[in-house]
Amino acid sequence: MNERIFKVLEFERIVHLLQEQAASSLGKEKANQIKPVDTLEEANALQAQTDEAANVIRLFGNVPLGGIFDIRAHVKRSQIGGALSAKECLDVASTIYGSKQLKRFTEDIEEPELPILRSLTDQIVPLNQLEREIKNCIDDNGHVMDGASDTLRTIRSKIRTNESRVRDKLDSYTRTKSKMLSDAIITIRNERYVLPVKQEYRGSIGGIVHDQSSSGATLFMEPQAVVELNNQLQEAKVQEKTEIDRILRTLSALVAEDAEILLQVVEVLAEIDFMFARAKLGSQMKAARPTMNDQGIIKMKQARHPLLPVDEVVANDVEIGESYRAIVITGPNTGGKTVTLKMIGLCTLMAQSGLQVPALDGCEMAVFSNVFADIGDEQSIEQSLSTFSSHMTNIVRILHELDDQSLVLFDELGAGTDPQEGAALAMAILDEVVQKNARIIATTHYPELKAYGYNREGVVNASVEFDIETLSPTYRLLIGVPGRSNAFEISRRLGLQERIIASAQGHIGSESRSVENMIASLEASRRGADQDYEEAMETLKEAERLREDLQKQWDQLEAKKEQLYRKAEEKAEKAIEKAREEAEEIVAELRSKRNQAALKEHEWIEARKLFEEAQPKLAKEQGKKPKEKEEKRALQPGDEVTLLTLNQQGTIIEQVSDNEYQIQVGIMKVKAKRKELKFVKGKEPLIEKPMATIKGSGYHVKPELDLRGERFEDALHRLEKYVDDALLANYPRVSIIHGKGTGALRKGVQEFAKRHSQITNYRDGGMNEGGSGATILEFK
Repeated sequence: MNERIFKVLEFERIVHLLQEQAASSLGKEKANQIKPVDTLEEANALQAQTDEAANVIRLFGNVPLGGIFDIRAHVKRSQIGGALSAKECLDVASTIYGSKQLKRFTEDIEEPELPILRSLTDQIVPLNQLEREIKNCIDDNGHVMDGASDTLRTIRSKIRTNESRVRDKLDSYTRTKSKMLSDAIITIRNERYVLPVKQEYRGSIGGIVHDQSSSGATLFMEPQAVVELNNQLQEAKVQEKTEIDRILRTLSALVAEDAEILLQVVEVLAEIDFMFARAKLGSQMKAARPTMNDQGIIKMKQARHPLLPVDEVVANDVEIGESYRAIVITGPNTGGKTVTLKMIGLCTLMAQSGLQVPALDGCEMAVFSNVFADIGDEQSIEQSLSTFSSHMTNIVRILHELDDQSLVLFDELGAGTDPQEGAALAMAILDEVVQKNARIIATTHYPELKAYGYNREGVVNASVEFDIETLSPTYRLLIGVPGRSNAFEISRRLGLQERIIASAQGHIGSESRSVENMIASLEASRRGADQDYEEAMETLKEAERLREDLQKQWDQLEAKKEQLYRKAEEKAEKAIEKAREEAEEIVAELRSKRNQAALKEHEWIEARKLFEEAQPKLAKEQGKKPKEKEEKRALQPGDEVTLLTLNQQGTIIEQVSDNEYQIQVGIMKVKAKRKELKFVKGKEPLIEKPMATIKGSGYHVKPELDLRGERFEDALHRLEKYVDDALLANYPRVSIIHGKGTGALRKGVQEFAKRHSQITNYRDGGMNEGGSGATILEFK
């Protein structure tokens, strides 16, 4: 692809933005070399990489790419026998560690599948031994440590000893001969410890002069007494440097042994960094992955110029390559025609480079073998070229090189010469490009081209909208509508007299007026269609939201239904198990009485009732049972009824509550709900059994009984009577207050509760119920 197009469309600014997103110099180098590919397979591969990286960023925030350096030069120098510095060895170890972190991060991700990233990190070989050798010798600041070798540790110990001896000797000078010194300090000159001696005391100190001050008043002298000590110190430092060089040569040799693996790791890290830099740039631009094709089709919804601020740029819909191959954009200056042109070209280059484009999801971009552009004023004084000549020189070159896989962008086609000739030339150039089946987008001022799209197959008119009310462009691209001049409307709003405007309109031919009227009608229709489209989209969005809400509620209902089914099944299993146990007890009791000639009536009824109650009452079975019509008749004491649960007849004694009655069945008194009773006949007029005593007892019974201070036998007697009264009062539970004391009364109450057939459960009182000083009885 021609390098000139990158400058014209400002692709280098995209490259700069991409470099800023790279985490290492490796990624920045890759970003600087980015170029559009010209095959569909390559473009799809790059877009797949960027999309996978974007998914990782969206789900996990980022990837660990820290501590990675470009160590290729270090590795290659080690291959030819060069010795690396401590800092260079540390960069190698840091890069190994960074590659291991990245590999571990990828391996820990279970969802989603990351085939591209995994295939890259699988190529990373963790050189643990090399990293360990370097880290054992060099600290994080790039200094060779004492523990790098036993020899180095010994040498540095000797250095510290010699330094201490030299300092001690010089300290004695600073204490005893401070008057001879310019300052009582020890300093270093030529890597030797010296003292600042006043000029007049040079002979008194004696020794070697290494330097003097600018005024000559101070000499930096090494006293004779420390010359030998300094010599020993310098000798040790030479040995230290020799040992460090040996250690670094050894580490460099180890790096050389793994050179091929290191170079491969660096290449993988560079590719991954570049891949994530593209994804981060797409996230920053709020871009989307385009679907690539090689049919020259471009479809972008709400596309924005990549280099303009997201909150300021006006988004536009662009489509070319299917119904039409050429777009001719007309409209006023500063209306956004050139920006639209550059936006399409720049998005094309980005898509072919593996970058996402700033548009809504679902956009399509084409892979072109070449993108040509003639944009801006390129006149040259040195070459004696006018504006028209420079444009035409470029257009001639483009016409010579383009083919059916090209995208051509012409800005102000035919400008810079006579309007009539320029318009004719523009139409001829457009015809040539369309005939070669290339994709072309051109902007122009010529009114003659407004009808061009209606007379050519595969060509469509477009314009940039202009707001007459505010006298400013809206920067919206209108496909299918040519631009109007708007000169008369603008002049009228600016105060030009109506008669002058009318005179000017008289100079315009009827054909031009018809064209302007047609354009005005098209604009009005377009605005109406856009408004209807926006309303329809709002309605569609609302419908989608409702559908999602309904689907969500339906899913929740289904989940709740499944949960209820599971709970019902568990409850049924427990009920069946309980019923089986109770049935076995009933059978055992009946067998114990099989030797009797006959059961008494009340014993048989009681056994049958127990058997009926032992049967599990499951929700599903109840749902299958046909619902009998519920009787609405009120029952009175003395009425004869059938107790449906026992299939026995009895007589109503009293109405215990709104929906519950006490019935005399043989010698038994039982309680039953209204729905369990079937009316047989009314009471006899002369037979009346008032139940005042029983009824009255239910009114004054308290929900608690205080037995504190009672004798054990008296307390149990009161308890038995109280429980009978509480049962008649239809209390679900009562509280028996017995105090703590010795615990005998508490034990007696609970033993009584165990034996009583109507007490289903008992427990100690809660914090607000008396604690262990009270027992709560629960009735059937």
